[in-house]
Amino acid sequence: MKRVADSLQVSRSRLAERLDGPHRTRKPRYVKAQDEELLRLIRAILDERQTYGYRRIQACLNAHLRATGQSEVNHKRVYRIMRMNGLLLTRHNGKRPDKAHEGKIVTLHRNTRWCSDGFEIPCDNREVVRVAFVLDSCDREVISYVATTRGISGSMVRDLMLESVERRFGNAHTSHTVEWLSDNGSCYTAKETVEFASWLGLRSCFTPVRSPESNGMAEAFVKTFKRDYVDCNICPDAPSVLKRLSEWFEDYNENAPHKGLRMRSPRQFIRLSATAGCPV
Repeated sequence: MKRVADSLQVSRSRLAERLDGPHRTRKPRYVKAQDEELLRLIRAILDERQTYGYRRIQACLNAHLRATGQSEVNHKRVYRIMRMNGLLLTRHNGKRPDKAHEGKIVTLHRNTRWCSDGFEIPCDNREVVRVAFVLDSCDREVISYVATTRGISGSMVRDLMLESVERRFGNAHTSHTVEWLSDNGSCYTAKETVEFASWLGLRSCFTPVRSPESNGMAEAFVKTFKRDYVDCNICPDAPSVLKRLSEWFEDYNENAPHKGLRMRSPRQFIRLSATAGCPV
């Protein structure tokens, strides 16, 4: 067999297959009952959330099934249905940066560390909306945000700090020291901002120079927010974006599944446990 295969320049396995008889036909694709109904629900979710992969689609689908008194489905079934119908996202082939970050930003309890950062939203008429936000590093909830068509100033960051403390603690002072992690922007490092943060009970922490990974949770949120909300909606001008920002942030807090929260949204995770211990 080997000499014949070498002479014909084909593999031995191919010759053995030919000797076994005619090529066997493939089995039909595996289809389970109610797949058509699940496909309809999946398409309805994708119509509103085009950037969601099969894991996040499964979380939204199971939430709908629970609300209607039906049994949940596992991620393998959702993946199979989406793959058979060409609904999966394109695989990410980007390379990770060579610089490794060994620190941990995630905390095990709420109100231990808050991460803050800013980003820009370009509009179709060339206006730019600039947003600064604060995110809890345990439950991933966006506690508060500020937005403007100008630059983010130190006074805006101080207003952001005060509003965040009032929302989480009910008064203008924290009950314990909370870390405030940010980059080295002048609005964060200003003397007035650092002193005001200390008066509120916040301890200002700054990332090393050229190390965005040190505030990776805020950086990841910016990427998620732009992908799931900004890029999927029309942004004709600044007033339109400013009007919709509260709606987008509220939808993220209430409905966006997060892998670090076992595919729950930030508010679902908070409601699940009074202490909201971090699952990772």
